[in-house]
Amino acid sequence: MESRDLNLRERQVLGIIIQAYVVSAAPVGSRYIARNYNLGLSDATIRNVMADLEDEGYISQPHTSAGRTPTDKGYRYYVDLIMKVQRVNDEEKKRIDADFGQLSTERRGSSSEVLLSAAKVLGSISRQLSVVLSPALSNAVFEKLDMVLLSSTRMMVILSIQSLIVKTIVMELDLAVSRQEVSGVVDILNQRLSGLTLAEIRKTISMRLSDCITDASLINLVVRSAGQLFDETPIIERLYISGAEYIVDQPEFKQPEKVRDFITMIEDKFSVAKLVERNRFYSETLHPSRMDVSISIGKENSVRKAEDLTIVSTPYYVGGMMGKLGILGPTRMDYGHAVSVLNYMADCLSATLSEVN
Repeated sequence: MESRDLNLRERQVLGIIIQAYVVSAAPVGSRYIARNYNLGLSDATIRNVMADLEDEGYISQPHTSAGRTPTDKGYRYYVDLIMKVQRVNDEEKKRIDADFGQLSTERRGSSSEVLLSAAKVLGSISRQLSVVLSPALSNAVFEKLDMVLLSSTRMMVILSIQSLIVKTIVMELDLAVSRQEVSGVVDILNQRLSGLTLAEIRKTISMRLSDCITDASLINLVVRSAGQLFDETPIIERLYISGAEYIVDQPEFKQPEKVRDFITMIEDKFSVAKLVERNRFYSETLHPSRMDVSISIGKENSVRKAEDLTIVSTPYYVGGMMGKLGILGPTRMDYGHAVSVLNYMADCLSATLSEVN
């Protein structure tokens, strides 16, 4: 969505309209701007500036007698060239630090508990729908596994990846095995596979264990089950969502059909996860030290039901793995606040996940 370089007056008026609309959800008129902002401009001059902005598609007039509201194009220009990203305020910082600090110092949280807690805190602070995606694992480094016999015909396999317990699978056995045999197989697998990525293991496990395979061995069962054991976790199982109760209270969702469409969308967890995972609208000017924040506004989103929403996301890192942290809400969003909270939480999440387990 290309934009010409607006002059100072136009930037000031567009910024005020967006900031006022975010707070009030009501169209903003020239008289309101003239009375409440010391721009040194008359009401008539402000009206002319607003008319120019409307002609170029940055704002629109929902009704003939009403003020103006921002368009997707207006939000995009604001995000890229006007918005200032502030630091997280002290109260929010304390809430985030307390939540992650408790999980970290007590070391009671599994990675899934940490991610769910992060989604809840982010939803509460942003008052939007929060989405956390755990890291994709294909390029993650396998650390170790353990096997636990549940019965004579069932066994649980626990995979640890870079100190995060990320996968637990129950396997049905078609042969009788002893605990001693299980222990020996675990030693062999950890010795030969540790340090490889899951993708490398899937491709090369037969070769790496070829001298151990017999027709009736537990090793052979592991090789045959490699696609299941060392495969990528489905994206919907990597998704943590919170905050729907906040977003449906916003003015944009006063109409029942709007709420229904939104609930239908978030119930499709696969689509929500993909929206955040594929969010690629980078804003290169909004934060020089964090070029990895993505903001997708309105019709920039690939899913039709998200055409009235904004998605703000940023990655977090655990070792060599990358997850995503995101906020979904109406395009009438406090973008600067969303970016600052996401940046801070991404750093906290990376640090906490590196410590738990």
